[in-house]
Amino acid sequence: MKSPWKVLMVAPVLLLFSHSLASAVDQDQPGASSFNSHGCLGCVLVVSVIEQLAQVHNSTVQASMERLCSYLPEKLFLKTTCHFLVQIFGSDIIKLLDVHMNADVVCHALEFCKQDAGQSQCHLYPLPQEAWKFMLEKARKIIKKSPTMKYHRSGSSICSLPFLVKICQKIELSIKNAVPFKDVDSDKYSVFPTLRGYHWRGRDCNDSDKTAYPGRRPDNWDVHRDSNCNGIWGIDPKDGIPYEKKFCEGSQPRGIILLGDSAGAHFHIPPEWLTASQMSLNSFFNLPTALTDELNWPQLSGVTGFLESTSGVEETSIYHRLRKRNHCNHRDYQSISRNGASSQNLENFIGSLSRNQVLDHPAIVIYAMIGNDVCNGRADPVPEMTTPEQMYSKVMQTLKHLNSHLPNGSHVILYGLPDGTFLWDNLHNRYHPLGQLNKDVTYAQLFSFLSCLKISPCSGWMSSNKTLRTLTSERAEQLSKTLKKIATSKIFTNFKLFYMDFAYHEIIEEWQRRGGQPWQLIEPVDGFHPNEVASLLLADLFWKKIQFQWPQVLGKENPFNSQIEQVFGDQGGH
Repeated sequence: MKSPWKVLMVAPVLLLFSHSLASAVDQDQPGASSFNSHGCLGCVLVVSVIEQLAQVHNSTVQASMERLCSYLPEKLFLKTTCHFLVQIFGSDIIKLLDVHMNADVVCHALEFCKQDAGQSQCHLYPLPQEAWKFMLEKARKIIKKSPTMKYHRSGSSICSLPFLVKICQKIELSIKNAVPFKDVDSDKYSVFPTLRGYHWRGRDCNDSDKTAYPGRRPDNWDVHRDSNCNGIWGIDPKDGIPYEKKFCEGSQPRGIILLGDSAGAHFHIPPEWLTASQMSLNSFFNLPTALTDELNWPQLSGVTGFLESTSGVEETSIYHRLRKRNHCNHRDYQSISRNGASSQNLENFIGSLSRNQVLDHPAIVIYAMIGNDVCNGRADPVPEMTTPEQMYSKVMQTLKHLNSHLPNGSHVILYGLPDGTFLWDNLHNRYHPLGQLNKDVTYAQLFSFLSCLKISPCSGWMSSNKTLRTLTSERAEQLSKTLKKIATSKIFTNFKLFYMDFAYHEIIEEWQRRGGQPWQLIEPVDGFHPNEVASLLLADLFWKKIQFQWPQVLGKENPFNSQIEQVFGDQGGH
């Protein structure tokens, strides 16, 4: 699903590099207005956090900025750049916050938020009691003579300011030295976790041998090497039979592949990144990893997750269950997912799917474009929604591609779209993490702010307009019916095709049965994506329906699992 929250990837460097934000965030939203809207959002978030840190710790604004910088890790030059920003914009922010200007006014005065002709004033917080125009003029007068603003308005490089030249040089050197990882080809298996590495697809067991990778049929029963990276290889000295042949032959190995959007990739921004009362030195420990995974956490997702859940629920991912069912499936997972993916742009990255019809095992492919065909940033989103005819054409194109790449005996499940009206119904009057300290920012305010900036993840469902929410759900239902029609009428030579409803209401009912509330299943920061609990509950529901309706999809339970564990232990981990 689309998300303006990718702007947080550059929050520490936002104010410095606002001119390059357009290339750092997703540009798949038709209504997004380049870097201006994302820069405005990022500025308001950062200034809000600075203000709240000063309040929580009863400190000065200067001290709170330094505190925020101290929390950031050294990796990816985050801490260094944060201190740099304090030198550039700190004095102006201090002046404005000291006279009780809120983050909206500060960011408009600093010109990170700009009001185009005829555009309504975008603001996150309630408008000041004094007239907005008066407050803004007052703020601009306060920083009128600031050398930083002079360069900011002129478009000149801030690094040309005499007192910042040496610091800029240090930042540039820091950038060059702060990225210790190699560039990872998104189409290949890797020994590196992020940058589309093994967080996204099974870990490579022999990085120097391109013929060894997860999911392939064993080469000569893996007598001399582990050609399919499932950790099973060699010969049993007791009888001379290759372990791969003994334990895996006839067990119907198969991998799991997700064609998804950011929901499937588990887009997640930890709420402690924005909650001043919860911030500490440990809050941003995973920030570098999250940045290099595009703010996704596929290693914890409901489809391809391989790490133990951090949510506390007992449910596990579909990959976990496939591996438990047959240990010969070890490492055979792929998350071919992108932020902003939809039926209309899947063709741009489906080529990164790795499956050889001759050399590889069959696969279970889940097609789950669950939001972006109806979600966009337009003020009037309905005309830009995917039509049933467009959906039919693109999905058929995708299925033909799969039929030419998947080994015979594979299975494809088309996932329907949810009814997203539960977002507004369960969140609109609750406080967002940014508003919990002072009880001043509800999700309704956040949704309105994002829509005004034209960067809402889903202006159709995240809207106070009930008619618009209904129209969005009606289109989602039409598209789901299109998917179901395809699944029940089309036949392909290399895979069997199925359809499954995205029954979010069923997991809400299950969660409520356990004593939970529906809002606890939604990502708290963006107010849009299913969180980790919801993702795992959906995986559990998916698994149970497959077992009941189409058990052949899952393959056999391997009777040799315990022996595999005895001989090979953890099979090399992930």
